[in-house]
Amino acid sequence: MMAEEQKVLTVNIVTPDGVVYDHHASMLVVPAMAGQLGIMANHEPIITPLEIGEIRVKRTDNPGHEDAIAITGGFMEVSHNIASIVADGAERARDINLSRAQRAKQRAEDAIKTASEKHDSDELRRAQIALQRAMNRIDVKNHLQ
Repeated sequence: MMAEEQKVLTVNIVTPDGVVYDHHASMLVVPAMAGQLGIMANHEPIITPLEIGEIRVKRTDNPGHEDAIAITGGFMEVSHNIASIVADGAERARDINLSRAQRAKQRAEDAIKTASEKHDSDELRRAQIALQRAMNRIDVKNHLQ
């Protein structure tokens, strides 16, 4: 006798600072290295690395609403209707301080200019990642509005 298929996926997002997100979802979309990846209940087990980007969650308790979470990379494991995401950093759209993100973007742009002038490739790469993270936070916050 087959077990009844569930229609609910539990989504957990954890960072070094603790749990950032824990809800039931009908669908989850993550920024996988190979592109956007959609996950629904009863998905085959998978482990995949994630890039800096936006996670979107269609919650079961509010089907007309989508939660948006900015992540700074990490990985996801899906097994037994649980999607566990371990991220370097994650911030829900509603918690993102837009002016702080815009200041971080400006600092990163300034650092890119300085590193380029000094021909410092390590510093340039760090500044480019900082810019990518700041722009992702701005995009995720603006997606909410």
